Amino acid sequence: MSAELSVDPAAPQAPSARILERGYRRYDGPRRGASGAARSVIRHTVQRCLGLHRPARAKVFPILTLLLAYVPTVIYVGITVLGNRLQRQGVPGREMVNQFIPTYASNYLQVVLAILLFAAFVAPEVLCPDRRTGMLGLYLSAPLTRTRYLVAKAAAVLAMVSIVTVGPPVILLVGYATQGFGPDGLADWVGTIVRILGAGLAVSVLYSAVSLAISSITSRKAAASAAFLALIIGLPSLLTFLVVAGGYSTTLRLGDLFTLPYEAVFRIFEEPSPFLVAGEEELSAATVWAAYAAWLAASVGVIAVSYRRVQVTR
Repeated sequence: MSAELSVDPAAPQAPSARILERGYRRYDGPRRGASGAARSVIRHTVQRCLGLHRPARAKVFPILTLLLAYVPTVIYVGITVLGNRLQRQGVPGREMVNQFIPTYASNYLQVVLAILLFAAFVAPEVLCPDRRTGMLGLYLSAPLTRTRYLVAKAAAVLAMVSIVTVGPPVILLVGYATQGFGPDGLADWVGTIVRILGAGLAVSVLYSAVSLAISSITSRKAAASAAFLALIIGLPSLLTFLVVAGGYSTTLRLGDLFTLPYEAVFRIFEEPSPFLVAGEEELSAATVWAAYAAWLAASVGVIAVSYRRVQVTR
């Protein structure tokens, strides 16, 4: 007696699957080498800094920092527009505006909080987690050396900090120019743009290097950010006290990382330093740049030594 197996056509059918090959298959996609790996690191780092592809809470800090950097500049541009309108109504609006709006160099002092916050939190965010979570070993398993990894991370951090050091004065230049407060002639335009780029990079390079150096010592983001702010804010307070109250030499200010990059900015724009106390002798441009180079070299040295000693498990 034979039995027939009946199949209900309405019943769900099991998906068909085939095993084509067992084991690993060679990667046959494009091979971009070390430069491609470095570009990937830069892209991923920038996305992490801006909070892209991350929860909404990760986007709060970059948005607030950008607002702190750009809102004051936009307000100054708006004041120039208002001054021109008052001028057309017979009120000396342009004279009033000239007394109120900042120069390109002094505008950096209006956005110093945004610059410090970005420098304090961006570098720890991109360096510390890689060592704490073991991602550094994963990065170095690609065609990346420690030097290429660090260069890629530094380029990303520098790009992020430059957003708040180069962007606002460029907007200020465009706003001043459209309202008749900007440079006159092509030569003045080119000279002003070059100075803006040089000043912005002077601030972002030094702060990025110092923040990266501190972040290379510890794997804790909070500790690195706190140490950076203490070095930028706490040490200058001590040095100012020694110079003003203790009568020590003005050269002690060369250790003041809060004002040193801005001293360089005012030298670039050939404007007098606003940080001098009455009767205090102004530091020469050569002295300021020598101190700048010393801090930069020390920061790069700390980064190199720290990453040469760090143990990496691939």
